[in-house]
Amino acid sequence: MPADPRQRRAARHAQPAAAAVPAKPRKEPITADRITDAALQVIEAEGYDALTIRRVSAVLGTGPSSLYAHIVNKDDLDDLLIARLYAAIVLPEPEPDSWRRQILDVYGQLRDEYLKYPGLSRAALATVPTHLEALRVSEGILAILLAGGIKPQTAAWARDALTLYVNAYALERSLVVQRQQQEGADWVLSPEEIIARFDALPDDRFPNTRRYAVELTSGSGHDRFDFAINQLIGNVSARDQR
Repeated sequence: MPADPRQRRAARHAQPAAAAVPAKPRKEPITADRITDAALQVIEAEGYDALTIRRVSAVLGTGPSSLYAHIVNKDDLDDLLIARLYAAIVLPEPEPDSWRRQILDVYGQLRDEYLKYPGLSRAALATVPTHLEALRVSEGILAILLAGGIKPQTAAWARDALTLYVNAYALERSLVVQRQQQEGADWVLSPEEIIARFDALPDDRFPNTRRYAVELTSGSGHDRFDFAINQLIGNVSARDQR
């Protein structure tokens, strides 16, 4: 503090030093990984039908043109999404004595990944994923089938059939969950309600439906999934043993 009173007064009335203007934080650059993260965020919250380039760009706080510097189109985005899911799949070392269990495990992992993101399995239908992660899993599945003694042609078609079933299964389960969450979803029937409706059918026209109503509606969790995969695997194995 200055000793001279006039200097002290002048100091009190002096303009304060200008505060340093904080630098604006730099925006995180747009990358293919960030685009994929944002797209999965949209699907997890709103379903695959809500996924658009514009919607993803809004999540990232940018415009669609920023995304096109990293992806070609919506199909290219789908390829990135499928690759991200496939990257989470853990492949076992093929074992001839355990190949059936290994196949069920790998496809069970894929099913669970798809179910995290409602409707995403639709992106894999009618397409041939070419991303290295997708090819890694396809190679691993083929190796397991071949280790089980399945002939190459049979193994190739079996892998296609199994993958198609898993995609369709995951899509159906996702659609059911979405419909149950919609307003006015009272029309979605429980197994008990379905059995009651089957029991009310005319016996002369629907004898088997009435008699086996419980069997037709049975199964919890992924019981039917495991059944279908095991049936496909069993038929594949039996075919090559003829």
